[in-house]
Amino acid sequence: MRRAALGALAALTLAAAVPGGAAAAAPEPVQWAALGDSYTSGVFVGDPSPALGSTDRDGCDRSTGAYPNLVAAGLAATPPGGRAVTLTDVSCGAATIAEIASARQTPISPVEPPEGGWPGVAEQVRRAGLGARTDVVTIGIGGNSLPFGKMFTSCLLLGFGQADDATPCRDAYEGGGPVLDQESIHDKYDRVTREYARMLRAVRQAAPHARIITVGYPTIVPEDGTSCDRRDTHELAVDVEGAGRLAATHGDVAWLHEVNTHLNSIIEAITELSDGTFVDTATGSVGHDACQPKGAKWVEGVCGEAGPYWPSGLAVGFLALKCSDGDRATLVHPNAAGHRHTAARVEAAVRAALTPTST
Repeated sequence: MRRAALGALAALTLAAAVPGGAAAAAPEPVQWAALGDSYTSGVFVGDPSPALGSTDRDGCDRSTGAYPNLVAAGLAATPPGGRAVTLTDVSCGAATIAEIASARQTPISPVEPPEGGWPGVAEQVRRAGLGARTDVVTIGIGGNSLPFGKMFTSCLLLGFGQADDATPCRDAYEGGGPVLDQESIHDKYDRVTREYARMLRAVRQAAPHARIITVGYPTIVPEDGTSCDRRDTHELAVDVEGAGRLAATHGDVAWLHEVNTHLNSIIEAITELSDGTFVDTATGSVGHDACQPKGAKWVEGVCGEAGPYWPSGLAVGFLALKCSDGDRATLVHPNAAGHRHTAARVEAAVRAALTPTST
């Protein structure tokens, strides 16, 4: 009996010492940080996060329907390698490349802004607490550094009274100059390339052991601009107080598609040179741009559907944009379907990053 008791004790001790034994400790959770701009934060997709009225609101317009939350839910349902995943999402609407790792940001949310405006927030690398124990970092950034939004607004203005096939916006940005923008589009591409490379180096320095995954932009506007109705505010037209309805020409819509494609190619190339993983969301979203009908579009137009907390009018530079008939100022951002599409691809990339490779 004594020998049997000692044998049982030894078996229990061995089980506790062997990985996977009955008493083995649970693996540490995966630490994932999501960084990015409004195409990551979600802005008006789902409910505000933090909730309206919360003292934790920071003006970054994260929402419950944004792709980081959708990916987190998928990973929770089927943990990769049996490891739970902890998400830290510090994405922030209007963020630039510099505000990921080297500059503070002043948020601009139109929802419940405090008196005096939103206070500045630290760079996202710091807010996320990146460090040696960070396993995965996803980054969706770049558009605001061109800046794509300002360029789109310029195309709306320059399209006034122009023929459909005219390209006044492209012509202005190809040359650069004091009238519109001192920096030509070619100089913008060069600058963004340098900024993106510096940013990825800074993220790598902050999280030396993490797998870095960058997320490209979806197909925002169509390659063929003639598919856009220049009178439809659910697409790329807009009503501006004191100016009437403005719209980009079909020629400039096609050029903006080229700009979006070139930006994605920059992100992909720098990511590959930095030993990261690029997630292409543009290819799978062809045919789901802002000029598609409701139900087919994955990107809302200048005006579109959003929760009642989101405003129907916004000031963009010196322009006061106004949507009517219950529409909200969605300003060409992904809707719920768009975030689901991005989430599927990001989740696949995160799972692949966490799967040990065989040697």
